[in-house]
Amino acid sequence: MNILLKSVTIVNGSTKDLHLKKRDILIKNGVIDAIESSVEPSAKTKVIAQKDLHVSVGWFDSGVSFGEPGYEERETINNGLQTAAKSGFTDIILNTSSNPTPDSSSDIIFFKNAAKEHLTNLYPLGNLTVKGDGQALAELFDMKNAGAVGFYDYKHAITNANLLKIALQYAQNFNGLIFSFPMDKSISGKGIVNEGITSTRLGLKGIPALAEELQISRDLFILEYTGGKLFIPTISTANSVKLIAEAKKKGLQVFCSVAAHNLNTTDAALEEFDTQYKVIPPLRTAADTKALLKGVSNGTIDLVTSDHKPLNIELKHVEFDNADFGTIGLESTFGMLNGLLGLEESIALLTKGRTIFGMETPKLEVGQPANLTLFEPMSEYEFTESNIFSTSKNALALGKPMKGKVLGTIANNQLVLNN
Repeated sequence: MNILLKSVTIVNGSTKDLHLKKRDILIKNGVIDAIESSVEPSAKTKVIAQKDLHVSVGWFDSGVSFGEPGYEERETINNGLQTAAKSGFTDIILNTSSNPTPDSSSDIIFFKNAAKEHLTNLYPLGNLTVKGDGQALAELFDMKNAGAVGFYDYKHAITNANLLKIALQYAQNFNGLIFSFPMDKSISGKGIVNEGITSTRLGLKGIPALAEELQISRDLFILEYTGGKLFIPTISTANSVKLIAEAKKKGLQVFCSVAAHNLNTTDAALEEFDTQYKVIPPLRTAADTKALLKGVSNGTIDLVTSDHKPLNIELKHVEFDNADFGTIGLESTFGMLNGLLGLEESIALLTKGRTIFGMETPKLEVGQPANLTLFEPMSEYEFTESNIFSTSKNALALGKPMKGKVLGTIANNQLVLNN
């Protein structure tokens, strides 16, 4: 397939001579063939020309959940990868949120095979422990060899400190990346929202910031003792940012992410008892949001993730106490970030972080495989169900203002366009 992108603005901080310049980009059989001021198409070339067309290297999301296997009614791998492609993501890391959860090499191979022939590349995580129950280490080395890029008991903290110590020591033998979800359950208890003024006024059980910060402090002490690589997904408090910044200054190999919705939504949104706002970690205060944004801008926080988690409608359309945690987010991440941070910082965030997981970063250069996201950054609109591609509709972003739209993606010699 030959594709010509006409008069497209390139957003690519790694190539200074092309950054924010308008060029024609010719792609032949999945490879960038020319980047010129003007390229004339041949008869068999698909021409993409649109007002305010922008392009960057393909976007990357480090924390996505689908349903398959076990919860196919929420999201199949097939529809999930199509949703990712339409949302601008050419590479995603898949959480261990299926049923059963992946704790063997054959499970990892299943995910790799299910994702073949898709535009969006899927990189699976494997369980840290057998069945994700926190008791015994799973087959980490075998899963790594099968293609797992990290090890994570999804949304479950490692309660056994010695287990984390052994995991970090063992994984160094094969450069493995250990995930630890930041929540001490002995502190969070049965909490469902941020502990504070809002939770007290609404009569909802609170999750103290201490639950997150205590877990992170313990994990960082262990990391300093063992060495190795630790990933802390979806932090949410101001002190968490401070703790990780201090650890990085010590030279520890610690990485972290934040969910996009924790950057632009506070626990004040809970006033209407809308279960779409029930997420884990919970929405925190304006002070936390401000610190998280600063941590993103100064590089303390390595990645922004959609934290995409499809859920059946009956798991959300219940009383707040009984609703499940989670929101979809692939479709809204760009519009949310672009409105908050502006074009250049948003694209920098959406294209960074692959090297943490041992993946190659795409290049927007002649002779390189085309791994590209097409978008326009200026349109302003309200996010509605018409913007959702996922099977599930549990979107915290519903009704929120967005800025910019994804127009399509190109990768693996495939093209997906949204119009």
